[in-house]
Amino acid sequence: MDLGLRGAKVLVTAASQGLGAATARQFSREGAQVVISSRTLSDLQETASAINAETGNPVYTVQGDVSDDISNQRLIRNAAETLNGLDILVLNAGGPPAGSFEDFDLAGWQDAIQLTLLSAISLTRHALPYLKRSGRASILAVVSVAARQPVHNLTLSNTLRPAVVGLTKTLSDELASSNIRVNSILPGLTETARISNLMQARAEKNQTSQEDERKFSTADIPMGRFGRPEEFANAAVFLASPAASFITGIALAVDGGHIRATL
Repeated sequence: MDLGLRGAKVLVTAASQGLGAATARQFSREGAQVVISSRTLSDLQETASAINAETGNPVYTVQGDVSDDISNQRLIRNAAETLNGLDILVLNAGGPPAGSFEDFDLAGWQDAIQLTLLSAISLTRHALPYLKRSGRASILAVVSVAARQPVHNLTLSNTLRPAVVGLTKTLSDELASSNIRVNSILPGLTETARISNLMQARAEKNQTSQEDERKFSTADIPMGRFGRPEEFANAAVFLASPAASFITGIALAVDGGHIRATL
């Protein structure tokens, strides 16, 4: 299937590794021009070089911190100037720390809100003037299964991820008249550094091993394993692409069946 992404102008945030990097790689494979961002320029440049070497398509880097509004304004402007416009914005941010309710003071909650929810609001606000000039505009928020089904020891995510889905659902209604589609994608447990850190945190809290925690976690997944980054990226790129032109306002789970809810 031709996803209609050749020459598309794409920004993927938090894309130096993990799901962001996998998503940027798949966009580039489809012929898109991609800007990736994160806080660490050296990691960004390494990832961009690797993707470019594989696909031969332009991959640009802009350093930025999505938890800072001024940084986001600069990031969006630089990406749009580099690409001569913007068609697709992938909202991605590192997940807030693992822990239970009593593990966090108010400052910890405020930091998580800034990273998880306000980053999506800030980036979207700055990107809208460019997206409104695109003929194939799309916003995709990378969220988590925690938006639909609370995950053990992820109190911050369980609370804030549903707010991001609420934002994207609302925007899908408000921006449809501007021909901008807005969706969320909910990754389940996927083989990334974030998951390794999560398994380690659970092992320390429960006085077990990472291997024990992995077995415990995959027991709740009908497919019996963690996902692979490329499996997530395939779904994300399709959902953001013109091939999904009549899909907006959904929250798509890519989780091996982990979410048990029917709606």
